[in-house]
Amino acid sequence: MSPQPEPEPPGRAARRRLFAEAARAERPDLALLCLLIGAEADADLDETGIDEAQIELDRLAGLLPYSPAGGPGAWARNLAELLGTRCGFGGSPADYRRLASSLLHQVLRRRRGLPILLSVVWMEVARRAGAPVYGVALPGHFVVGFGDPNGAHVLADPFAGGRLLTDEDAALLVAGATGGELTARMLAPAGPLDIVQRVLNNIRAWAQARPEHSAVQLWALDLALLLPSRPARLRRERAELLVRRGDFLAGAAELEEYARVVEAVDPAGATALRRQAAAARAMLN
Repeated sequence: MSPQPEPEPPGRAARRRLFAEAARAERPDLALLCLLIGAEADADLDETGIDEAQIELDRLAGLLPYSPAGGPGAWARNLAELLGTRCGFGGSPADYRRLASSLLHQVLRRRRGLPILLSVVWMEVARRAGAPVYGVALPGHFVVGFGDPNGAHVLADPFAGGRLLTDEDAALLVAGATGGELTARMLAPAGPLDIVQRVLNNIRAWAQARPEHSAVQLWALDLALLLPSRPARLRRERAELLVRRGDFLAGAAELEEYARVVEAVDPAGATALRRQAAAARAMLN
C-alpha cells in the first residue's frame, strides 16, 4: 500500500501562502522569503522569530555610517569591517555540509553560512543603511557588488569576510567553479527571486546527496514551485521524489500530469513519463 501522507506541520499552509504572496509582490522582500525558507526547516521559527531576525538586520544596519565618503569602495570596506571583522560573519568548506548554512535565521545566529546566504546578510544590512548594493551570481560562488553595475563599482566576497575582489579575483572564482572565463553577463545584478531560487537549488542539492533527508528536498521543491517563474522540470523531479519516498499513487499522478504538459513539444518524453507512472502504480501490487 502507498503510505499515508505525513501530517502537515502547524502553520505550514499559512506560511506557504505568505511565501507565494511575497514572491509575487512588486518588490519582493528577500529577507522575508529567505526566513520563510528557514521556517520550513525549523519548526521553532515562528512569526516572532522571523520578526526578531528582521530586527537584527535593522540593528546591524544601524551600526553603519550613513553615506560614507569614498563611494562604493567605502561602503564595501565598512561592511567588511562591521560584518566580517567585528561580527565575525564568514564561511569555510565545513559550512557546505550543514543545512543551517542555507537558512538565514541560522546564519544570523551562527554567523557562518554559504556564500549566497552571507551575501544576503551583506545586501540586507547594506540596503537598510542606504548603500547601493546588489547581488552577483557568479557560477559556484555568490558575491556582492556596491555602486553602479554599469559604471563605478566594487565587488566583495562575504564568504571571505568581505574581502574586496579585483576583476582578476572574480575571474579566478569563475575559473575554479566552471573552468570557463568571466563574462560581463555574470556580473549583472541578480534579482531577489533569482537569489531565492538559487538558495532553494542549494538546499535541494544538499538533500539529494543525503537520501535520509528526502523530506527536505520535497519542501524545497514545493517552495520552488510557488515562485512565479521556475523550471518546468521541477515538477518531474517532485513526482520522481514522491515515488522514491514510497508515495506511488501521488508520484504516478504527477508524472502523468507532467506528461500532459510536455506532450506537445516532446511526445517521446511524454510516453516515457507515462511508462514511469505505470511502473510506480505497479509497485502497489
